[in-house]
Order: sequence, then structure tokens, then C-alpha cells
Amino acid sequence: MISHQWKLVSRPIGWPKAADFSYEEVELPPLAEGEVRVANDFISVDPYMRGRMNDMKSYIPPFELGKTMLGGAVGRVIESRSADLAVGDLVEHMRGWRDVAQGANVEFSKRQEIAGLPTSVYLGALGVPGLTAWIGLFVIAGMKEGDSVFVSGAAGAVGSAVGQLARLHGASRVVGSAGSVEKIAVLTSKYGYDAGFNYKDGKIARQLAEAAPDGIDVYFDNVGGDHLEAAIYAMNNGGRAALCGSVASYNEEKMPPGPRNLWMLTTKGLRLEGFTIINYWQHAEAFAAEVGPLVASGDFACDETIVDGIDNALDAFYGLLNGANTGKMLVRTQVAL
Repeated sequence: MISHQWKLVSRPIGWPKAADFSYEEVELPPLAEGEVRVANDFISVDPYMRGRMNDMKSYIPPFELGKTMLGGAVGRVIESRSADLAVGDLVEHMRGWRDVAQGANVEFSKRQEIAGLPTSVYLGALGVPGLTAWIGLFVIAGMKEGDSVFVSGAAGAVGSAVGQLARLHGASRVVGSAGSVEKIAVLTSKYGYDAGFNYKDGKIARQLAEAAPDGIDVYFDNVGGDHLEAAIYAMNNGGRAALCGSVASYNEEKMPPGPRNLWMLTTKGLRLEGFTIINYWQHAEAFAAEVGPLVASGDFACDETIVDGIDNALDAFYGLLNGANTGKMLVRTQVAL
């Protein structure tokens, strides 16, 4: 069995280049006792993966040079030497960036099919992006009914979930930023946003003030940079921000200066808290209990942008960094068995 895999061969400086990666055919060894082989249906490409390409200490180890990169994936068992997983079982795992994965059964978590939904839902609304939105909005920012909420990167996998959750929990106003007219239309027609603005159209602070004239109580930050600075200006007294990502600076060779208005944290009594879900897995059951039925009933939008072919995974990653996706960015691997 041949597995097509993407390896990191050099640390990117600034924007990742094709020369930083290697696409290889790897012959898989026979299964050992307790192992399974999985044909991936979909693999996930995510903003955090850019950070793992750097050799620096973080909440998750960097990718190893010369080795296949890792990431979320969902697929089906095609061969098994495990009593816990049978051929045909649907599983979720972290052996992405390849079309066929192989390893110990404990690395693969069995998932149930949801009628009418693709298996990729476990990489989006019912996976890490959905859980991240839920934790950031409720556990970190403590959103409550009547709060005014602002979300940056609002049309992405996490942002689209945040908007819907805020609306479902009685936000007085939900405002989002995105990078195109088309995405703004989706925010207001599908994701529960009252208003949205294109961050490319002018100063973020001015556009946010117009979209949320009474200020904001909660900010969910996927972008950082000028979005964070604008949110601090717009925050009402006692405002809270959940800092999830800073995609605006991921490919910068020199780190940009931070917000110039941090003094407002004192005068307004603001709270800004960063988080990663690694420290909050204990909330996964509560999240699934709330969002699972909404997804299954079709009452929760699960938009996806799909790139076909494992050989095009790098193009999907570039597209993600350039904001080409609405909802979750995925690669459909199309394994030939």
C-alpha cells in the first residue's frame, strides 16, 4: 500500500514556499498487532499549522523536518489488526497531510455517521473549530444574553460557528469582519450576524464603530493586529476578549508592534485572555450535547471549502492563509484502493 504524504523539509521564512515542502510516495509496512490502516476521506488544513512550521516553543511541538506533517483527518478503516476497530469503521485522528494513515489503534477515535452529513463534519462544526468557538465565547469570554459581540475572521471555520452560537444565546448584536463582499453577505444571511464589514475597505476602527455604534461587550479574536486594537477602542466598560489566533502576523518576518491602546484595559476594566483548546477538553461533552443536535437537524450551518486531491493539499493551505475559504478549509483525499 502506497501513502502519498507531505513533509516539511525547511523552516519557512515569511510566507511558506513550495521548496519548504516535499510530496512523496511512502510504502507502508505490514500492520503490526494492534494497528489499523485508514483511508482518509478528508484532511484539515488550519492556521495553527503555520506556527508549527517554526522551530520555537509553543503549546504544541513544531513539525519535525524531513517527517510527514500532522493534522486532523477523518477516514475509514480499510485494514485492521485491532479488536477495537473493524474494517469500515469511521475514525477521526491526527495523521493528516497524507491520504492513507497507519498506526496504533489508540491514535484513532471511532465516530458515528450522521445521516445526511459528510464525514468532514467532524473536522468542522463538530470538531476542533466548533469546540474552539464554544470555549472561547462561553468559557473564556463569558458571553451572556444581551451582550454585543464582535468577531474577526468571521467567515472562517471558527468565526462562522461563533456568530451562530452568539445569536443562539441571545446576543443583542453580532458584528463580524471578513475579506470580501461575498463573505459579508454570507455572515448576515446564514451565520447569524447583524452586520459585517470588509476589513480591506478602510480603517478597522472606523468600520467597527459604524457597525456597532453602542460598542461591544465581547470580542472573539482570530486575527490580532489592527483588529485587536480596534476592538479595544470599541469595548464597553467591563468588556472581555477571547484571543484565539493572530493570523495577520503568522507570515511576518518581523513581529508587528502590539496594540497602541493597551492603557484602555485599565481605564475600561477590560479582560483579554488567550486560550488553546488543549487545556479545555473537559468541555467537549457539553459542547457536543448542545451543538450536535443542531448540526444533525440542519439548524447549524456547516459550510466547507473543499480542494480535491492530496497532491493539492499545499494549495489548500496557501488558500487558507490568503482567506480563500468560507467555512472550513478541507482537502478531499480521494484514495484509490
